[in-house]
Amino acid sequence: MPNIRNQSSASDVRQSLTGKDAAIYNKNGVMLATADTFQVNVTYNNQPYTVLGDPQEHETADTYKVTLTFTQFVIEDDAMIQELVKSMKTNRPPQWNIRGSLLGHDASEQSMTFRDCLPSGQIDLQDFQVNQTVKRTWNFIVNRPPELSSLLTYDNDLNEAL
Repeated sequence: MPNIRNQSSASDVRQSLTGKDAAIYNKNGVMLATADTFQVNVTYNNQPYTVLGDPQEHETADTYKVTLTFTQFVIEDDAMIQELVKSMKTNRPPQWNIRGSLLGHDASEQSMTFRDCLPSGQIDLQDFQVNQTVKRTWNFIVNRPPELSSLLTYDNDLNEAL
């Protein structure tokens, strides 16, 4: 075997995962099968400070914000759009729990749950374009810290079998 310094699993492109390995679910465990994109981001906002005698500026942790966005193919008027439209009449915004899941090659799973997702920003009610599949983009603020339910692992024996 050649002298390779980095022998970590991350260097094996055969272990890379793609969107086909992922799924998202609602709070009842029903797969939102019509979604084609799913993205969750966290933004940290720190407070800068300096102390006497130190010319370097430092930062201390202050707040963070978790946002969730997904794009859904419009096939039918599902429960989410029905709840959203109803909420506009009642002035009581819906909040959803959404779970993202990524399946690894060794059948391990990374699962994260996002609770109290409140609509935030723009949501496509209708977006029609010639020669385009009709999609609806959803944007949420996640009002509870994400929960990491399970982790991906790396099965070295599986790697050797490949």
